[in-house]
Amino acid sequence: MHLPRVDRRHLALLGLLLMLFLPALALAAPAAAPTVPALPDVTVGKIGGAPVSLPMQTLLLMTAITLLPSMLLMLTAFTRIIIVLGLLRQALGTGNTPSNQVLMGLALFLTAMVMLPVWDKAWSTGMAPYLDGQIDFASAWQLTTDPIRAFMLAQIRETDLMTFAGIAGHGTYASPADIPFPVLTASFITSELKTAFEIGFLIFIPFVIIDLVVASVLMSMGMMMLSPMLVSAPFKILLFVLVDGWVLVVGTLAASFNAV
Repeated sequence: MHLPRVDRRHLALLGLLLMLFLPALALAAPAAAPTVPALPDVTVGKIGGAPVSLPMQTLLLMTAITLLPSMLLMLTAFTRIIIVLGLLRQALGTGNTPSNQVLMGLALFLTAMVMLPVWDKAWSTGMAPYLDGQIDFASAWQLTTDPIRAFMLAQIRETDLMTFAGIAGHGTYASPADIPFPVLTASFITSELKTAFEIGFLIFIPFVIIDLVVASVLMSMGMMMLSPMLVSAPFKILLFVLVDGWVLVVGTLAASFNAV
């Protein structure tokens, strides 16, 4: 098959152009390879003088975040408050009313109100100067934890402290600063449990008296099949509302913590 004359001219012109530009392309300098930016140094922290990588720091931070609920339970007034509120609901005999969510919310807000002076002092003396660059981290940690330790020490019974000091194999401590943090925490928790049950016992007394009176009246009337708890529940709720029980309980709980 023969190509048209115009197509042959075009092919000849294309071949001539290739012969002219191929040597120039061969002699041209190769383009510079793109540079890859260097990775940043991921060793940005130290513990005890040893470098700690960024993934390890992230792991430690996530672990600390998961421990925050436990710290809220152990190092604040939350334990005493929630136990007393739970015993109050049981004394009223109202079942799950108020619900667990309501009690938890009330306990959290009351804990925040009780602990606010302690947290404010810890922030103003420790964290705020550290963030402003006035003190180092070690001094900030010491100044931040001192108000919390003082609050815990104000609630601890001496017998509980000596018990856990003996379990840890320690003797008497020369000063509150010498008390190890695990011993302090364990003593604080047991002291809070004892105080909470003491308050709960005092709350139970008037409601138990109402139950006894109602049970005696029902037995005298021969109503053996009627539950005294069912009959006494409205009277207990009425008594609790008339004396403004929630305000009394909340005020008693807030006043039960020793001032630092």
